[in-house]
Amino acid sequence: MMDFSLKELIMILATLTFFNCNEACPIACVCHPSNVVECRGDTIIDTPEQLPHKMHTLRLTMTKMHVISEQSLEKKDLMFHFSLTLSQLHTIHPQAFYAAPQLTSVELSYNNLASLPDKVFRPLIALENLHLNKNQLETITVDMFEGLAKLKDLDLSYNRFSSIPPGTFSGLKNLETLNIGKNRFKTLPATIFHTLTKLEKLSIYKNQLEHLEPELFNNLVNLKYLHLYSNKLASIPPQVFWSLRNLENLTLSSNQLQFLPERSFYNMPKMFKLTLYKNPLITLPVELMGHMPEMPEFILYETSLITVPGNLFANMTGLQVLKLHFNDRLSELPPDLFCCLPELHELSLKSNNLQSLDLQQFSQLNKLETLFLNNNSLLNLPNNIFKDLGQLAMLDLSGNLFKNLPEDIFMSSALRQVSLGDNPWDCTCSIRGFARWMKQNIQVVLDSQNIVCHSPKYQMLRTLDSLRDEELNTCITTVTPSRTSTQEPTQESSTTTATTTVGHSQQPQTSVKPYETSSNQEISSHQPQTSVRPDETSFTYGISPTFHDFLIVEQGPDFVHHNYHNGWVYVWFLPSNPTMTGYLMFSHIVLVATGIIVILLTMYAMHLLTKRMKEIKAQYVDVEG
Repeated sequence: MMDFSLKELIMILATLTFFNCNEACPIACVCHPSNVVECRGDTIIDTPEQLPHKMHTLRLTMTKMHVISEQSLEKKDLMFHFSLTLSQLHTIHPQAFYAAPQLTSVELSYNNLASLPDKVFRPLIALENLHLNKNQLETITVDMFEGLAKLKDLDLSYNRFSSIPPGTFSGLKNLETLNIGKNRFKTLPATIFHTLTKLEKLSIYKNQLEHLEPELFNNLVNLKYLHLYSNKLASIPPQVFWSLRNLENLTLSSNQLQFLPERSFYNMPKMFKLTLYKNPLITLPVELMGHMPEMPEFILYETSLITVPGNLFANMTGLQVLKLHFNDRLSELPPDLFCCLPELHELSLKSNNLQSLDLQQFSQLNKLETLFLNNNSLLNLPNNIFKDLGQLAMLDLSGNLFKNLPEDIFMSSALRQVSLGDNPWDCTCSIRGFARWMKQNIQVVLDSQNIVCHSPKYQMLRTLDSLRDEELNTCITTVTPSRTSTQEPTQESSTTTATTTVGHSQQPQTSVKPYETSSNQEISSHQPQTSVRPDETSFTYGISPTFHDFLIVEQGPDFVHHNYHNGWVYVWFLPSNPTMTGYLMFSHIVLVATGIIVILLTMYAMHLLTKRMKEIKAQYVDVEG
């Protein structure tokens, strides 16, 4: 007699069970040792007759079974889970489920069911899961789910329901999950959910809901998930969510909300996710968010907001990720908006219309690691705006309107990555400090090839890290426009109040008096400078390496040529008037074309003259002969 260990006996029994299952397994089916049978293929037109006796789950997929007949579920006393999916099922016999009242799960998803017999599911008194999603169902009768007292999960999504009678769910007192999303509901009865006191997840997304009844969610004290996104809600009733004290997830995105009632989201201390994005919100009330200390992430984008209340996030003390971006009208933020977010480590403000930021805007975000400010309309930043962000590692400032930034603006942060491209950098002397910082930290700058000069013209398209210190030494960093302190400016002097004199020599600074001719402008520098008011705004100008003594820079036309002679700089330029410029350019082209034509005609005339001379010479030779 052979001796077997316990492990060997278990393996032998498992193998025998597998072979016994496979011996009775029909063609086109797979019989698993766990007593699950899966059948697939267009050869299946009804449930297989010969199935393993101990089978408890039957899954039919992509078959040609279009009807569940009165006999389809017979002789399957141990089957508790039945699914028929992706099979274009269109008919269920009224007595079909009387043969299998023990079923606890029925899935008929992805078929062509357009209607159901009255009380067809009534025999399934043990049913816990019923999935009818992805069909063509249009009508729900009040007794459709009669007798299903143990039902926990009901999925009616992706059908064509447009209305639902009051009391339809009144017998489903153990229901925990209800999905009626992606249908055609425009309104729902006020008491439709009132008996579902154990409901934890309710999905009404992608319908055509235009309004909510004020008492719609009353009694849903155990609800944790409420999905209302992608409807047509233009408003919500005040306090409509107040009874949902256990709510963790609320989605209201992709609706038509312009305004929200005050304290709309109060009494939700367990809130974990709240979405309001993709709504044309114009304003938000000062009191909107209640105590939500467990919410780790909040997203608000694609709205019509110009600003937001200063205390919007004050009750979200556990927030770790905040995405307030893609709001193309959002132009300003309250200085204390981020005052109460000690755990925030990622903040996205990109693709808004922000034009300025307060010095203390981020001062309380001690744990911030990632900050997106790209694609806004920021002109400048306060010098110490990042000084309290000791853990800031990634910063994106690209796509703004920065011409310059302070040299030490990033000194206090632990930056490992910074993006600065697509800004109109002004590469005059004032950029020297920032350019020096960039060259010293080039390993931190991610897009150095996109950080190029936009002005002055002689520096255009140069990268900022290619600028040398000596190129930026020939300028005065603070020069003020001159104005006479005791007299009103004359017509002559008023044309030169924004000019600046820059140079190397020890000669006194002078103002500018232009002398015009018809084709050029002669600029002199022989008059003493008038007094300067100390409260005037300072200007900074660059100097071209071509000039070596005096450079007179004046706003106006674009210089195209200059000459230095006897201490004078002669500058020729095209007028700044577009019409005159176009006229002169056209005249120049006409003159060039005329000159070419004259040259060609002259060459042709010379050719004819030469030919004629040869003919005369030939005639003369003949005569002489």
